[in-house]
Amino acid sequence: MSIRKITTLALAGLMSVGIVAAFAQDAFVAPTTPEEAVEARQATMKENGATLRTAAQLSGAEAVAAMQTLLDNYTNIPALFPEDSAVGDSKALPVIWENWEEFTAIVESGRSAAEAGLAAAEAGDAAAYGEAVKAIGATCGQCHQQFRAAQS
Repeated sequence: MSIRKITTLALAGLMSVGIVAAFAQDAFVAPTTPEEAVEARQATMKENGATLRTAAQLSGAEAVAAMQTLLDNYTNIPALFPEDSAVGDSKALPVIWENWEEFTAIVESGRSAAEAGLAAAEAGDAAAYGEAVKAIGATCGQCHQQFRAAQS
């Protein structure tokens, strides 16, 4: 094989790795308007709820995928609550922004639990995975109790 072919193949390989890496990066884009923030956080919370409802019964690749979804979502939650985004049909209470450190501490607890759950799912540790699912559910409840308007 000529040096030109080797170089061409090497460049093609590097380019394909770069393209795959670009697509594999987190695709999260922070909302730019208060209305987008409300829509994005409601969609995220619905996804979290749906994921958690089935998470305890999952194992293997499905458990890994569920925890990765929760980890990604918890990582992005603070960006879904920009100031002045309690608009429209938002259930977010103003106390979120008044007690931002407390709010983000709860979110961080959920993110840490999702991280632990992901590691447990990857390791096949059902007990640790189950504990992570419970811990994430607890952070949802804690946050909603303190920072979300009651459902009507």
